[in-house]
Amino acid sequence: MYFDIEDQIENNFIEIDALLHFTKGGKILIATDSISRSTTWHDLLTNSRGKKLEDYLASIQLHIINEESERFTYHNIRGSSNIDLTITNKNLIVAVNDWEISAEESYSDHNFFKYNTGLANSFNNVHNYQGT
Repeated sequence: MYFDIEDQIENNFIEIDALLHFTKGGKILIATDSISRSTTWHDLLTNSRGKKLEDYLASIQLHIINEESERFTYHNIRGSSNIDLTITNKNLIVAVNDWEISAEESYSDHNFFKYNTGLANSFNNVHNYQGT
């Protein structure tokens, strides 16, 4: 998901609510460029969008998987931050592990982050995501 900085963050909550309704309590994992900062997901500061997102996720019992790192999920000439998030519900939280921001060159101002879902399938279960 991409949370447009020009849009009220609450509009994205409507989209997440629709996803939760669609999955009917099943396992869900959301990778997002939230353009929201919070110390909860290991950013250096919390802004108003970050506080609203923190409160919303807590109210619907979704969890941030991001782990502390020496690298940031986003960087440009103005600075670095952790605005890209991996979010899951209680039905998948125990399966998602080994979350990390990759040192691999992404050719973007967003870094790759990767995690293991621990889910058995015919594909490699290590997932890479790069914010938009």
